[in-house]
Amino acid sequence: MNNAQSTQTVTPELRAWIVAQAQAGQPAEAVLRSMKASGWDEDVAIEAMESTLRGHLETQAVAQGLPPAVPVPQPAIEESPVYLDVGDRRVHVLQQLAHPRVVVFGNVVSDEECDQLIELARPRMVRSLTVATKTGGEELHDDRTSNGMFFQRGENELVTRIEARLAQLVNWPVENGEGLQILQYRPGAEYKPHYDYFEPKEPGTPSILKRGGQRVGTIIIYLAEPKKGGGTTFPDVNLEVFPKRGHAVFFSYDRPHPSTRTLHGGAPVIEGEKWIATKWLREGRFD
Repeated sequence: MNNAQSTQTVTPELRAWIVAQAQAGQPAEAVLRSMKASGWDEDVAIEAMESTLRGHLETQAVAQGLPPAVPVPQPAIEESPVYLDVGDRRVHVLQQLAHPRVVVFGNVVSDEECDQLIELARPRMVRSLTVATKTGGEELHDDRTSNGMFFQRGENELVTRIEARLAQLVNWPVENGEGLQILQYRPGAEYKPHYDYFEPKEPGTPSILKRGGQRVGTIIIYLAEPKKGGGTTFPDVNLEVFPKRGHAVFFSYDRPHPSTRTLHGGAPVIEGEKWIATKWLREGRFD
């Protein structure tokens, strides 16, 4: 921290002024110039603007009836690195989107690891279920036509290694993750657009939340790529992530609400077969 940052104090009056400027439609660049002209250090001014506006937006959101925001997994990509060291592997940072918070990674798993996961999962595959938030159980649903299975967390050396890698990649404890789910999509199979968080108003949600709290992030790893189709779509922002083997898409959601813009789906496989591994991340320890 430089001397200016250690001596300049962001007062309530300054925060009120920043909010007033934003409400008046002043662009961030103009507000920053005005603060610097008044003697504010640039780093202090930027932090004051960002923290003030985040707090203001959160206050407004809660006042409008939205659930409060919670901490979420966050890859260390603030300085736009091309690669991230995750201990046993160097992961490529390929693309990011701010809202919704989406990051596409490459080289997350090796070809050998993809093959091993598929072969270990294949004998245990059954028709995929969805969470039944009305009861807290699981159910078949026409929107989801894949086959799948779950590995228990830490079930074997391969799963343990990949879970540790993912935890380091998104800075979230291993114990806050659900078991790794392996899914197989044959031609025509899909998962229609949905949210991964649990709807708070559903009667079965309280019993679901007893095991780790709300879901706050999702990682989808592509293990086998189809010849056509099968992308991960985000309809609210017209984004499609193509299922490249070894790549992964991560997204987080800080409140269980459509305002997170994390509506997503698995587009129908047109030709070939898609295999993925999905890791859902909870607020707290998942047991």
